[in-house]
Amino acid sequence: MDFSNLSLVTQPKIDSNWFRKDYLGALRVRLSLGRNNYRVNPGLYKLGNPGKEAEVIVTSNYKLSFDIVRRSLKGLNAWILVLETYGINVWCAAGKGTFGSDELIRQIKDSQLKLYVTHKRIIVPQLGAPGVSGHKVKDATGFSVKFGPVRAEDLKDYLSAGMKKSTNMRTVQFNLPDRLILTPVEIVNSLRYLLYAIIVVLLLSGINSNGYSFSEIWQEGIPASFYLLLAYASGAFIGPALLPWLPFRHFGGKGLVAGFLAFGLVAFLSSTEYSMSHIMGWLFISGAVSSFLTMNFTGASTYTSLSGVRKEMRLFVPIQIALILVGLTLVIVSQLK
Repeated sequence: MDFSNLSLVTQPKIDSNWFRKDYLGALRVRLSLGRNNYRVNPGLYKLGNPGKEAEVIVTSNYKLSFDIVRRSLKGLNAWILVLETYGINVWCAAGKGTFGSDELIRQIKDSQLKLYVTHKRIIVPQLGAPGVSGHKVKDATGFSVKFGPVRAEDLKDYLSAGMKKSTNMRTVQFNLPDRLILTPVEIVNSLRYLLYAIIVVLLLSGINSNGYSFSEIWQEGIPASFYLLLAYASGAFIGPALLPWLPFRHFGGKGLVAGFLAFGLVAFLSSTEYSMSHIMGWLFISGAVSSFLTMNFTGASTYTSLSGVRKEMRLFVPIQIALILVGLTLVIVSQLK
């Protein structure tokens, strides 16, 4: 009796179709709700009815990545080898080291991949390359690593082209749709800090030349809260959306410009009796808030490295703190006059 065939039957079988729970799950994690626990079990999966010549596609166990890969292979029979990345996508996991050579070797051996395919090749996403050493994997398992396209959507074209990548398949574009689809995560993750900041701004709005007035909280606090919301939207949405067109290389600088422009435009278009010190104070605060939020977006982008992020934070966090302190001082001084 051929026991290897029995083991083939035990592998989980999946298909390319998404169901309502998959769409709802994707929406949920796009809003950063339960994102850290959205995962599938690592191991080998059967997509369709793969034979021993079917290709082996490697991905992470972040369920959204897994779902995008299987949907991109619609109409094909393939093996999907899922690595244990603790619910983190391929690109981030490669940077953290969980999507790496050792884990890939472990899954090839644990899944007994050699029993399921007669060829000796596996396809790893290009964004996983920083964590995977092809020669190390081949020495340990006998399987050659082929680095596939950047985007899972190009997998079928890549396979039909004989595993040859076009320039587009090699290029990390990070265009407007790519950036906008990531902004909800950054917005939701920082909402509680926005709430705290609004409370602080409301309380500070009660300060005046006569001491403190609760009636001033509503009169002065509502415009102040609006300015804060504008700065928040500027840093969490406008900055990332306009990223390629804003000046400066650093995200913190781009966010600073976005915040200045957004507040400046509103101040110019609105008729206000506020003093220049009040307006300048909010200009500084808006720039600082917007700069911080846009800088935080570096963790969701493909523009910077980990060392680049740390360098940028050392440069811009002191600037942001200084702008906040100076801005608050100017606003409070203007309220005391």
